[in-house]
Amino acid sequence: MTEKTKNVPTITKIFRIFTVINADELVTALLLTLNGFLIMGAYYLVKPVREGLILAGTSPEFKQYLSAATVILLIFVVKAFSHIASRFARHRLIAWVTGFFIANLVLFYFWYLTSGGKLAILGTVFFVWIGIFNVMIIAQFWAFANDLYTQEAGQRIFVLVAFGVTFGAFAGSKVADWLIEPIGPSSLMLVCGGILIACIIITWIIHNREKSPKEIKGAMEKIDKNAPLKKGGGFRLVFKKRYLLYIALFVLLLNFINTNGEYILSRVIDQRAAEAIQTGTANGMTEEAFIGNFYAGFFSYVNLLAWFIQLFLVSRIFKWVGVRGALFFLPLISLGGYIAISTGAALIIVKWAKILENSTDYSLMNTTRHSLFLVTTREEKYKAKAAIDTFFHRAGDVFSALLVFLGTTFLTWKSESFAGFNIFLIAVWIALAVLIWKKHKKLSRVTNQPGE
Repeated sequence: MTEKTKNVPTITKIFRIFTVINADELVTALLLTLNGFLIMGAYYLVKPVREGLILAGTSPEFKQYLSAATVILLIFVVKAFSHIASRFARHRLIAWVTGFFIANLVLFYFWYLTSGGKLAILGTVFFVWIGIFNVMIIAQFWAFANDLYTQEAGQRIFVLVAFGVTFGAFAGSKVADWLIEPIGPSSLMLVCGGILIACIIITWIIHNREKSPKEIKGAMEKIDKNAPLKKGGGFRLVFKKRYLLYIALFVLLLNFINTNGEYILSRVIDQRAAEAIQTGTANGMTEEAFIGNFYAGFFSYVNLLAWFIQLFLVSRIFKWVGVRGALFFLPLISLGGYIAISTGAALIIVKWAKILENSTDYSLMNTTRHSLFLVTTREEKYKAKAAIDTFFHRAGDVFSALLVFLGTTFLTWKSESFAGFNIFLIAVWIALAVLIWKKHKKLSRVTNQPGE
């Protein structure tokens, strides 16, 4: 045993089982991991509520069509976020945005209590709100994380941070599974708001620990990370730089394909719920509760597998093929899943194909695509990333909604046909991954940082 190894604290040695981390990095990394855990846990507390409200009040097709409304609103949300980001320091920016969502949850709580069981309008508004909330709150978290680290440090530490995010999703879905029946959907909204308050506090603690200007390798001067960002919109940054545009299109296709798969699953479980109610095999549950119960269990499986991948496989995959090579894992897994679904869309096949796809997305792909921004500027990390993780991400929903409309209205597609179209999209997706590979390799050389 070397002297250097002897002097490493025991707790640091424990975390080195999962990734390479230094003793002086550990406290901030653990606080950031806790923050990600709480943010994702809060989201998964209300995600089953969203599914129950929208499917009980409307239909799987209407659920897909709402995506267009979400994307339109995100244009204005991204512009507002870019404006606010140019006026406030990062910790104040995050506090204002998170506080806005907390206030919304309180309003939804009282709306649910006074809805009188009329869920169509509430479910519609809540679905659109969740579509904005989950991408915005998570995008700003990862922008903050990117702002804390260089590429070299980020690729190491993001493995641990992303585990917190993944485990938070698993914990949140399990808590939702336990609480949704005894306390009801409305109370979960308030619990979510309380957790987000804790997230604001943790963000301020991290900011105060890391607010000093730091040298960036390859830079000629120090960068003050406590200062507001330069003026300029996120969309302009995306279209100005080809690397960011490739990532934007990659994320768009990722969500297009995934949302098509979610529609297939929603369609199959909606049919199964109706059959269970008609045949009396729903164990006394309403259609809303039956669907909510299925999704709570489904999300638990997804997040448990994602937790395993994140903890034991991601750092090893990064060492083996690098961040660039990791881009190809999810497309290949999705390809296999949709080939299986296209041969017969039974519930068991769709369920486990989506579990494998979503768990890889939430772990390996989540860490990979956020790590792609470590080679970008601060403005690109916050503003361009916000545009990509919100508008372009949700634009995939719009294309999926259009496909559902065409497929169900004019083409009379079955679930197997939607899976077949996904196979075509995956081929384009892989081509974009190749383009990102080339650009990331070039940017890594410019910043003198290893990309693999």
